[in-house]
Amino acid sequence: MSDFNFTIPVVQELLDSELSERSPVPSLQEKILAIRNSLRPGQQQMADWQSGPLAISAVPGAGKSTGMAAAAAIAIARQYERSSSRRQLVVVTFTRSAAANIKAKIRKFLRDDLHLPQTGFFVYTLHGLALNIANRHSDLSGLQLENVTLITPTQSHRFIRTAVEQWIANNPDRYLRLLEGHQFDGEETERLRRQSVLRTEVLPELANTVIHEAKSSGISPELLRKWSKQTTDEYGILNVAAGLYEQYQNLMRSRDFIDYDDMILAALRVLENDSARRVEQNQVFAVFEDEAQDSSPLQTQLLEILASDGGDEAGSRGQGAGGRERIITPQSSIISHQSTLNLVRVGDPNQAINSTFTPADPIYFRQFCEECDRIERLATMDRAGRSTRIIIEAANFALKWINNQWLAATNNKQQTQGNRQVPFRLQTIRPVEAGDPQTNANPAPVGRGLELYTPDDIHHTVKLLSQRVIELFGEDPTKNSAAVLVRENRQGRWLTEALTSVCKEHNITLYDVGERDRRSHVPQEILALLQFCDRPHSPDYLKAALEALVQRQLIPTQDLNALASLPEEFLYPGPLAAPQPETVQKAARLCRSLLRARLELPLYQLISFLALTLNYDQAELATADKLAERVNQQIAGNSSMGGMLSALSEIVSSERFEPVETEDSEERYTRRGQLTIITMHKAKGLDWDYVFLPFLHENLIPGRFWVPPQSQFLGDFTLSEVARAQIRATLHEESVIPDVSQAWEVAKNLKTSEEYRLLYVAMTRAKLLLWMSAAQKAPFTWSKPDNLQEQAPCPVFPALKRQFPECVINLAVMSKQA
Repeated sequence: MSDFNFTIPVVQELLDSELSERSPVPSLQEKILAIRNSLRPGQQQMADWQSGPLAISAVPGAGKSTGMAAAAAIAIARQYERSSSRRQLVVVTFTRSAAANIKAKIRKFLRDDLHLPQTGFFVYTLHGLALNIANRHSDLSGLQLENVTLITPTQSHRFIRTAVEQWIANNPDRYLRLLEGHQFDGEETERLRRQSVLRTEVLPELANTVIHEAKSSGISPELLRKWSKQTTDEYGILNVAAGLYEQYQNLMRSRDFIDYDDMILAALRVLENDSARRVEQNQVFAVFEDEAQDSSPLQTQLLEILASDGGDEAGSRGQGAGGRERIITPQSSIISHQSTLNLVRVGDPNQAINSTFTPADPIYFRQFCEECDRIERLATMDRAGRSTRIIIEAANFALKWINNQWLAATNNKQQTQGNRQVPFRLQTIRPVEAGDPQTNANPAPVGRGLELYTPDDIHHTVKLLSQRVIELFGEDPTKNSAAVLVRENRQGRWLTEALTSVCKEHNITLYDVGERDRRSHVPQEILALLQFCDRPHSPDYLKAALEALVQRQLIPTQDLNALASLPEEFLYPGPLAAPQPETVQKAARLCRSLLRARLELPLYQLISFLALTLNYDQAELATADKLAERVNQQIAGNSSMGGMLSALSEIVSSERFEPVETEDSEERYTRRGQLTIITMHKAKGLDWDYVFLPFLHENLIPGRFWVPPQSQFLGDFTLSEVARAQIRATLHEESVIPDVSQAWEVAKNLKTSEEYRLLYVAMTRAKLLLWMSAAQKAPFTWSKPDNLQEQAPCPVFPALKRQFPECVINLAVMSKQA
């Protein structure tokens, strides 16, 4: 493959001649060349783009955003030169903070380096771009923004729950088949328990998963039903999913609600119109996309249409955005329209960490890279200056070791770029070359650069971590930045409690990112408790309230379905009832206290009382006070429990109640002198001098795909994951839809791959020191952190210890020195 076939042809003799005769004021071409020469080779390939499709596969720390900003500024400058048209460059990225960041960088290049007006481009998130198009052509999109409410449906959303209830009412035979499961003796208590599990867990989870997967790919309920005829499972999973999806869509339309996928679909409806499509395309000379590995099929189709030079073929790639009968993979038009598709996509398939809980799937960007490679339009940004060399070596080793283990487990000897099912694309991070423009690129390590610990248990882990943090921050805590990356928020909450006193003693700021996330759940938790207070005999409302109390660790974890299936017996057991265990008694006492408060307190004090009951911290209490003030204002003149519940439901479902952001999230998370506790998912795109990765155990990374005990009556699989795997197999154009057992295996492989990519992302956040540990004893579940037992380490961890023995910390020697 040639990396230079799409670069600017420069004849050195002519260039020398031009430079010798140039005026004291540099020309625009000289300014462009100066920017280009300040970039790394991979970034230069992006800057050299002038037309056509181009894929950039970048490693962590390669400078994607800087390279894209420079390339964007150069493309805008060339557009100024070649025409007087007002066509714009559209830059698309994944999050609002990333959009703001790249917009500022492009403006800086235009202002400081090119001395051009800071215009000629727009920066959007994908959904922001879609909404902009839909809003400009509301007659075609069918989207009247002043009349609709945007929601992000979750498993517990009232629309999902209502869709489930309506499907059950309309499909009693299918529901009965689910209720029977593999075997059922007809016992009444078990029937009630299964009903609770199906109505509050299994079917809402199936609906939520399939709605996201299907809508993001332009799949209609009718098409899902057609696919279901190719399957033979006893429950008709895809048929059930299609019915739930259809009920949800009907509810959304009847209430004038939309979700984020509706924005993309609305924009595509606009672009199906020849006239509107030409109008939109004529405003755009190219599209640059960042974080392309996180795009869904319809999002990519939207960008391809916009990036086309025009012509009828751009709008005829499907048979309608709302329910296409022919699924078109995003890369399908590259070859036939390569001369007109002005699309640059930048991403790293090895940092795709959202595909098991969003419709994003790294296979599509991998396919785009393969197609571009075939026509020699693939560039690789493999030089990274962020981390010290030992961290780069550890990340590269982990990538190759995981791929080799996967291939050995699947009896597949071929590790090639075209093997899309392996967790990682073959791509090695390389240190930068001498003379790299980045200051302090590939810095010297602190300590060994990589430190591998095997503590006795999680308490020993905290002790060792605390000692290292104190040493690293030293006399000047404001000099460096550090973060502890955890797999789940419950670990972060436990660590925060364990580290608070140590950090306070040594003047180290401790920032738990999960605290702010938990505050965003205040309205939903308050609503759950109020709904229970209003209708305490509802099994659904009782279970939701109990879940909130368990989440807040106010009552022990237990089988909530058994409690919720018989509310009266749980709340007010009769004299002949069997004695309740202490855990059940504690939950019942707390629930009865809530009901008593409902009777004794005035309505306007209920939210504040519930906030205190939930043991909120100061920030959460402030959020609850703000919520109470908002609700009380909204129901003034109609002060009733029904009015309060209606107002709260609207706030929760429309997600309008959000804390005001006072500063950029990246700045909050990466301040110097601060130890940030953050999940691995949220750490993507960030970096710190020192990164700590504790609790690296096999039960979390890669984890085990398990079926919750309460739903095992359906079989050794979950309906939602089977449906997801079956839908994706069809989207990936596989010849046969997998059966239940095959789909479950595919789902397990997807989960394993993504967890390993998550670990890779976490490792590559470190600049100077990567601290990793796997304690010999740890909790099986972090909802019970004191229940310690022997835990196997994440399989990569022993491999790293064997590969880098010099980085293994001898704890026996440490204890003697102490």
